Amino acid sequence: MGQSASQGWYYWREGRQPSPQIRRQQVKIVILGCGRVGATLANMMDRAGHQVSVIDYSSEAFQRLDPDFKGETILGNGVDEDILIRAGIKDADAFAAVTNGDNRNIMASQIAKEIFHVKKVVCRIYDPIRERTYHELGLETFCPTTIGAQMLAEALLGEPAAAKAAQQDEKQ
Repeated sequence: MGQSASQGWYYWREGRQPSPQIRRQQVKIVILGCGRVGATLANMMDRAGHQVSVIDYSSEAFQRLDPDFKGETILGNGVDEDILIRAGIKDADAFAAVTNGDNRNIMASQIAKEIFHVKKVVCRIYDPIRERTYHELGLETFCPTTIGAQMLAEALLGEPAAAKAAQQDEKQ
């Protein structure tokens, strides 16, 4: 029986491996960016019973949320500490920065991690060079550019060839 992608999210808080016997705890998550990724993540976390706050500078972006979304929406700039506080960052267990701007995501993630001491901070960075640099500096990042290229390589070349190419890329 496989683990769903969302199940792994709950266990980092407990610091142990997933087990069917472990009761999931509610997580307070603040999401910066309500584009396609941010809204999808917010809807997933809300449906799973977590407490979700979403920040975006455009009120129109919140239309992407499910009609029955129970979380909070905050209009504003996610690098503004007052906006982050209104979103509940002081009590947050997790923070995800998923705007379309690398600089904004990096800055907001550093604020969440260093100023508010959020336990789990994840930052989307499109530029693979920046992603590597900030990952080396201790910022947990993911790069859709790299992930997409790896998936395309697997589709084009087959899994073993793509894995070998990815390993060579990491060595450079």
